[in-house]
Amino acid sequence: MDLGLNGTRALVTAASGGLGFAVASALAGEGARVVLCSRDQGRAEDAAARIATATGAEVHGVAADVADAASLEALFDTALDRLGGLDVLVNNAGGPPPGTFVDLDEEKWMRGYQLTLMSVVRSVRLALPAFEAAGGGRVLTLLSSSVKTPLPNLMLSNVYRPGLAGMIKSLAIELGPKNVQFVGLAPGRVDTDRIRELDAAAAAKQGKTADDVRAASLASMPMGRLGHPDEFGRVGAFLCSPAASYVNGSVVLVDGGAVRAL
Repeated sequence: MDLGLNGTRALVTAASGGLGFAVASALAGEGARVVLCSRDQGRAEDAAARIATATGAEVHGVAADVADAASLEALFDTALDRLGGLDVLVNNAGGPPPGTFVDLDEEKWMRGYQLTLMSVVRSVRLALPAFEAAGGGRVLTLLSSSVKTPLPNLMLSNVYRPGLAGMIKSLAIELGPKNVQFVGLAPGRVDTDRIRELDAAAAAKQGKTADDVRAASLASMPMGRLGHPDEFGRVGAFLCSPAASYVNGSVVLVDGGAVRAL
């Protein structure tokens, strides 16, 4: 299937690795022109070069901290300058720190708020003028299965990610008439560095090894395996494309059936 993304102008935040990289790669593979960011300029440029080599697409790497308002504004200025406009925004950020309620001090709550929630609020605000100039746009926000069910030792994700799901639904209603669509994409356990970090944190808290934690997790999963980033990235590219032109306000799970909630 041709997703109709050839020449599409896309900005993907926090995309030097993991799920952001997977979505940026899939978009570029479909012919999109991509700007991606990482907090580290070298990592951003390396990721852009790897995607460009693999796909032949135009890909730019830019340094930006999505938790910082001024840095985000500079990122959008650069992206709009290099792409000449914007059609697709993919919101991603490094996951907030793990921990239970009693583990988290106010500084961690505020950091999680800026990183997870306000980064999306600010990015959407910055993208809207470009979408208006283009006659519409698509916003894909990478979430977590915590939008459907709370996850152990992930209090910040359990609080802020469902808030983003509510924002996606609200924005779809408000801005659908202006041809701006909003969708969330929620991974379950996809094999990334973030999952390995969370397994290590859970193991330390439970007095187990990371291998024990992973084995228990796999035993509970219907498909008996972790997802691959490419499997997630392809769904992301579809949701950003004209092929998904009537998908709006939804949160799509890519979790191998692990979430039991309806």
